[in-house]
Amino acid sequence: MTGPLKIGIAGLGTVGAGVVKLLAEHNRLLSLRGGRRLKLVAVSARSKAKKRDIDVSGVRWEKDPLALATAPDIDVVVEQIGGSSGVAKRLAERALRAGKHVVTANKALLAMHGAELAALAEKRGGILAFEAAVAGGIPIIKALREGLTANRIEWIAGIINGTSNFILSTMRDTGASFESVLAEAQKRGYAEADPTFDVEGIDAAHKLTIMAAIAFGVPMDFAGAYHEGITKLTREDLRYAEELGYRIKLLGIARLRPDGYELRVHPTLVPKRRLIANVEGAMNAVLVKGDAVGATMYYGAGAGAEPTASAVIADLVDVTRMHTADPEHRVPHLAFQPDRLSAVPALPMGEVETAYYLRMRVEDRPGVLADITRILADREISIDAMIQKEPSEGEEQTDIILLTHRSIEKRVDDAIRAIEALATVRGAVVRIRLEDLA
Repeated sequence: MTGPLKIGIAGLGTVGAGVVKLLAEHNRLLSLRGGRRLKLVAVSARSKAKKRDIDVSGVRWEKDPLALATAPDIDVVVEQIGGSSGVAKRLAERALRAGKHVVTANKALLAMHGAELAALAEKRGGILAFEAAVAGGIPIIKALREGLTANRIEWIAGIINGTSNFILSTMRDTGASFESVLAEAQKRGYAEADPTFDVEGIDAAHKLTIMAAIAFGVPMDFAGAYHEGITKLTREDLRYAEELGYRIKLLGIARLRPDGYELRVHPTLVPKRRLIANVEGAMNAVLVKGDAVGATMYYGAGAGAEPTASAVIADLVDVTRMHTADPEHRVPHLAFQPDRLSAVPALPMGEVETAYYLRMRVEDRPGVLADITRILADREISIDAMIQKEPSEGEEQTDIILLTHRSIEKRVDDAIRAIEALATVRGAVVRIRLEDLA
């Protein structure tokens, strides 16, 4: 066995502290698996005085995290600072330029700058590892990059934000409002004080951008990712979806097409019979469809100290196994050889093709449904199922819920504008996309 792999960790938050803890608890096991010992040499965090449930008394404390990038006694830098730019980006760049390896769980950094960091790692002979950046402890990056390498990946659909999944599951089970369930999620520690990244789909879009790049061999293009959150979903729509045999999940969907690829995050109706529709609480799950293997599903904890630290440690063990290999013969960071990436674009949402759930509040009078169906037919949008609710006693308005067959989104947008212009339709049409995931 050669000398130890010497590690520096920047950031001792939930995940960083979890890495320190697992390194201490599993050191012998990890050395048996990786062929050499993993030795924590230095750490850096905002506050040295902060109480943490870890022992770092035997390692060097660096006040400036950037010092880890050039320290001669460090082989690999574990970046756990977070953020898509600033110190996290400078640390990763400096470490890679110095010929060190970088392990990160920073999905925002990778979604925005992953391609340039991977290119820098290739140039300097370093390893950029990021299993923990997507779906916490689920080894989805390794599955896409290595396990499914014989396949042409056709599509990915994932529940990749546990906070949003907890909120939707709880709203459906209890009938509570979004606002009250969000408050409960914050109380339990599932949601941040500012939950925007989670509930608006931004966090999921970061992760989807990374997966799509590896699956399809395209540059990371967060700017091309569409994201729509769950803040406008109502209890009524969750209930109607159940009546129709569906559940609503916040899905990240990437689909390869001849003219480009779809890259989108939004609430989605999924048939209740699908396994992914039954993923509840704060858990994550990713479905991957390969042309040879068919559909495969990966399920587990998508966040938390130990699940995410587990993925960071797995990357460190990979570094011990691969760091002496010829850089040209390692598994490429983004699965494809750097000079073989495709230039196909992420398609705008208007070109996306999917099915739709449409709910509209209408006056209860003859001819209303005929007007609506004519608008859809004129745009070649066919109806798959329909519910027309009986108006409550004394009410003169009711809900009509339609499920359509697959259509191009710009046609549906045009149809919605025409429906909302009808004198008998009250308010905005609720539109939620639908995926069968067969």
